[in-house]
Amino acid sequence: MPRLGVLGWPVAHSRSPAMHNAALAALGLAGWRYQHLPVPPPLFAETVRALGPAGFTGANVTIPHKEAALAVATDASPAAHAIGAANTLSFGPGGAISALNTDAPGLVAALPAAPGGKRALVLGAGGSARAAAWALREAGAEVAVWNRTPERARALAADLDVRAVRAAEPADLLVNCTAAGLADPGTTFKELPVAADGLDAYACVVDLVYRVGGTALLDAARRQGCSVVDGIEVLVHQGALSLEAWTGREAPIAAMAQAAHDDVPH
Repeated sequence: MPRLGVLGWPVAHSRSPAMHNAALAALGLAGWRYQHLPVPPPLFAETVRALGPAGFTGANVTIPHKEAALAVATDASPAAHAIGAANTLSFGPGGAISALNTDAPGLVAALPAAPGGKRALVLGAGGSARAAAWALREAGAEVAVWNRTPERARALAADLDVRAVRAAEPADLLVNCTAAGLADPGTTFKELPVAADGLDAYACVVDLVYRVGGTALLDAARRQGCSVVDGIEVLVHQGALSLEAWTGREAPIAAMAQAAHDDVPH
């Protein structure tokens, strides 16, 4: 029975299993199964190398493992190499591990309008932020990146030829790639460089965090009249690309979206 999963720490909140299992059922792949794979960082490489021999066909990768996923791969797509992070692994014979980055095209596909010629501010400097900054730059946006540790923002900016900023600045698009508000929505604006009543400086706000009832960042953005993109929308688009890489079948996006929105994480 082919197995799939999502590697993260923590990962219990992920709606990927519900989304992918609905897709596998819609495709008639009854023998396939997708599951949570909680793995702490010190055990990541060892665990990934054991998945193929254990019967796994592939795995998604979420916080905080996306850069480590690229490092453990035996080959990677040009985009994953350029971004410096991977979110999709496929396991082959002889210990082969192939890495893709579907976060980048997934983000662009979820946006309400093409980002070319617009200004974008990316919050964070981890794997998701690297994918967002690269994708938006490739799509023709002027990209700035902020991180609580300025050195990490500068390193990302140097790698990807974007700007690092020490404070938030107005932009057409704000993309939160940090985990702010995941565990406690009340901490969101303590962890980010933006204020709830200042979000009108952004026409569109994207939050890669998703939780039951929505996030504090997107709730505040709606009140300020911004258009918003929920992390689930991005999850569905990047997940569809991962599924197609593993199965060779066109992903049933409607079934995936329905399952991702209906699932209540525990």
